[in-house]
Amino acid sequence: MKDLTLFESEYKMMDIIWKNEPLKSGELVKLCEEALAWKKSTTYTVLHKLCDKGIAKNENSVVTSEVPREKVQEFESEEMVRRSFGGSLPAFVNAFLNTGNLTKNEAEELIELIETHIRDKE
Repeated sequence: MKDLTLFESEYKMMDIIWKNEPLKSGELVKLCEEALAWKKSTTYTVLHKLCDKGIAKNENSVVTSEVPREKVQEFESEEMVRRSFGGSLPAFVNAFLNTGNLTKNEAEELIELIETHIRDKE
């Protein structure tokens, strides 16, 4: 699998791209200036890095994503569980639950998601 690790600045730009694609590179410069207070040179530097990684594409001054948001989120989630919790999803969930920030509705939603994924694999 391709390394989809993004630095914070890259993720911020991809968020703008995902929300607005396809968009002209000049429009991306404007949006990054408004949302992130970036100069034109910063925008093009980050865009170039994303294109080199194969995450975004700038073709004929039209910017699009090459990787969907969901794939990046899946990759980063798996990587964080692997790195911080030795690959143990239960250890990650336990650490999250220990924060005490889970509402009853969120718990019910998580239970439903788990049950759906278990049914799908049977």
